[in-house]
Amino acid sequence: MDNETIRRIDRVMGSALCFTLTAHRRAADVRTARSQSSAGPVRKVLFLKLIEQGATVLAAPALQLAVQRYGRDNVYFCVFPENRAILDLLDILPKDNVIELRHGDLRTFGLDAAAALRRMRSEGIDAIIDMEFLTRAPAILGYLSGASKRVGLHRFEEEGPYRGDLLTHRVQYNPYLHTSEAYLQLVQALDDDPAAVPLLKRAVRQAPLDPPRFLATDADRARVQGLLEQENGGPLPGPVVLLNPNTGDLLPTRMWRTERFVELGQRILAEHPTVTLALTGAPSEKDGAEDVRRRIGGSRVLCMAGRTSLRDVLVLYTLSEVLVTNDSGPGHFASMTDIDNIVLFGPETPQRFGPLGAHAHVLWAKLACSPCVNVYNHRFSACTDNTCMQEITVDQVFAQVQTCLRGRGLTATGTQRSAG
Repeated sequence: MDNETIRRIDRVMGSALCFTLTAHRRAADVRTARSQSSAGPVRKVLFLKLIEQGATVLAAPALQLAVQRYGRDNVYFCVFPENRAILDLLDILPKDNVIELRHGDLRTFGLDAAAALRRMRSEGIDAIIDMEFLTRAPAILGYLSGASKRVGLHRFEEEGPYRGDLLTHRVQYNPYLHTSEAYLQLVQALDDDPAAVPLLKRAVRQAPLDPPRFLATDADRARVQGLLEQENGGPLPGPVVLLNPNTGDLLPTRMWRTERFVELGQRILAEHPTVTLALTGAPSEKDGAEDVRRRIGGSRVLCMAGRTSLRDVLVLYTLSEVLVTNDSGPGHFASMTDIDNIVLFGPETPQRFGPLGAHAHVLWAKLACSPCVNVYNHRFSACTDNTCMQEITVDQVFAQVQTCLRGRGLTATGTQRSAG
């Protein structure tokens, strides 16, 4: 199912189910006269985060906190199959504890959801952490799981999407918190009194959260270096700079114009005679990335789109100096390594979704209409003219690339590392 179909199903069927299940919950509460605050201690916790691998990187501190509290074997995760790869690379919880939900069509999703719910009950999951922003399916799955504690966002008096009253621990959506901190607070909310509405009534930590670390093995490096040399037809002459043009982006308003990536690539090659440019992307972006390679021109441009697994991409980051990408998964994946990642933001805000770590460099025009993509519109903006991305110039991005290369001891005259 495409994004628009999922959105319609969530709005129509999801609203009806949330209403029905809310009535069921209230009737059950009257019959049992039982307060959720009297539920026993948490033993097993399951995270619901179906989409967005980049956001899963931001959720890593929350996952690590849950592992510390409840033990690695007692933490589970429910996700769409295409978004699982980053979970396996993070290696925070056992691979067998990942539950997949296919969504190719409504029937397949329904069958997988039923199987997932059976497993949740058989595993004895007693706490659900809904990490989706105000969509209805995770709230429904959480309620049907039978877990006695269910944490997630509730709209309260806001004009957000209706999700019924299916949570036991209702957390106030705070648009001023970075997403990584917001995810962490969902785990912390399990310790709080659910009657303290709205949660979370505690101070926000001031120290920035650290991104998880990816460590490439010698075999990883040799394999990916071999891919580069195979594509190049021999050893590379010097450092590697990566461009991720996102030619198949699911959110077109986030895209930086292809001609600007072309101009940026040409300027980098002209200024740095030993740098090799490598273009990255998913298999679906291979043709678009190949077009960018042809338009940049020259023998020092490689197209790696569609030739690498997610693990290979992270290894490639460890072999490269700088990455330029728009606001998407690669900016977050890169934060797991020491590459300088330059991330171009437009319809979303880095104040909420900026990548973690000291090597992340954000360029954002800060227009009054940005962010226009948010949790209240299911990330569907009315914008048809992404001026916010157009305002980011090639000069600005090139200057940031130059700053990063100089910071890594690389000069324009042969791009050699400076001594000391």
